[in-house]
Amino acid sequence: MKEGGCNIFITSYGFCNFSYYEDSHPENRPEIIYNDDHTKYEGNKPRVLITGSLGQLGTGLASVMRKRYGVQNVFMSDIIKAPPNVAASGPYVFADILDFKRLQELIVTHNIDWIVHFSALLSAVGENNVPLAMRVNIEGLHNVLELSKQYKLKLFVPSTIGAFGPDSPRNPTPDLCIQRPRTIYGVSKVHAELMGEYYYHRFGMDFRSLRFPGVISADTNPGGGTTDYAVHIFHDALQTGDFTSFLRRDTRLPMMYIDDCLRSVVQFMELPNKQLKQRTYNVTAMSFTPEELVAEVRKHVPHLKAKYEADSRQKIADTWPEVFDDSNARADWGWKHDYDIKGLCDIMFEKLRPVYDTDSHLDASSKDGKQKLTAA
Repeated sequence: MKEGGCNIFITSYGFCNFSYYEDSHPENRPEIIYNDDHTKYEGNKPRVLITGSLGQLGTGLASVMRKRYGVQNVFMSDIIKAPPNVAASGPYVFADILDFKRLQELIVTHNIDWIVHFSALLSAVGENNVPLAMRVNIEGLHNVLELSKQYKLKLFVPSTIGAFGPDSPRNPTPDLCIQRPRTIYGVSKVHAELMGEYYYHRFGMDFRSLRFPGVISADTNPGGGTTDYAVHIFHDALQTGDFTSFLRRDTRLPMMYIDDCLRSVVQFMELPNKQLKQRTYNVTAMSFTPEELVAEVRKHVPHLKAKYEADSRQKIADTWPEVFDDSNARADWGWKHDYDIKGLCDIMFEKLRPVYDTDSHLDASSKDGKQKLTAA
C-alpha cells in the first residue's frame, strides 16, 4: 500500500465489478503524512470501502464520508443494482463479500485503506435463513479480517444490542459482561467482536467496533427488524393516524437517530489508535418504550390511535438491553449524542411531512409551529 492516498470501499454480499475513475490513480491523490503511530494527520483523506452500502447505514455513511474525504475516495457496493440517485452520487460496485480473491484484487488495485463492513443479514431475516446468515455474517467477516491483516487496513465492523442475551444485565448493560445471544445475528456479532479483538492482539490489525442500539431514520423504509416499530410509527401517523406496535407498550429499548450513529462512526474511525482503551464500545442516545414514543408523537399528531399486539419479535426484545451504558465511549473519546426523544420526533416529522399529504392528520400548531431540535 502506497502513502499516496486511501480508498473507501463499501460492499455487500455479491460479486465485485469495479468501474474506472480517473481520481483513483495514485498520481491524482494528495500526499499522506503519517504520525509515529501510523495514523494520518487530520485533513488527509483515506480511501474507504463500505460493504452492504444500500442498507440503512451504508448510504448515509457514504454521503457523510464523501463530503469529508472526497467523492472518489469512497466506494459503495452491494449485491443489487443501485438506485439512480446512488449510482449518480459516486463510485458504486457490485461485490460478493464471500469472493476473497476478487476483494483482494479490488483492495490492491484501488489502494484501499479502510473497510467499513456493513454486509450482514439482520436479526429477523437471519432467523429465517440461518445457513445463509452463517455464510454472510461469519465467512464474510473472515474474509475482511484476513484482508485487513494482510494489507494493514483499518477495519470497522458494527455490532449491536443483539449481541447481548437473557443472561446479560439489562439496565444498564455495560461494555463488558456476559453476552450469550440467542439469535444467529447476535451470535455472529459476538463472534465478530472476539475475532476482531484477537486479530488486534495477535497481529496488530486495527479493528474497531461500535455496538449500536436501534437506529431510526427517515431515509429508508423499515426492514422488519425488532426495533423497527420506532420507524413505522412516523409513517403510520402521517399516512393513516393508526399505529400498531409489534412490541408491548412497556418494552424499553435503547435507540439512536441515524445522524448521531453516522457521526459516531466517523469520529471513532478518525481517532488515533493509542487513544482507544478497548476495541468495542457501546454507543447510544436514549431509551424509551412504545408507549413513551406514542406520547411524544401525539404532540405532532394529537389524534394518533395506538394499539399493542406483540408478535415473535417480542421474544427477541425481551433478551436485549433496556438501557445501554456507553460511559466508556464518552470518557475515552468524547462520544456525545445530539438527539433525545423530542429532537428525534421533531426531525422525523420535518423530513417525512413533505412525503405525505398530511393536511388531514396534522393540526395547525404542529404544522406551523416547528420547534427547535434539542440535545439531551
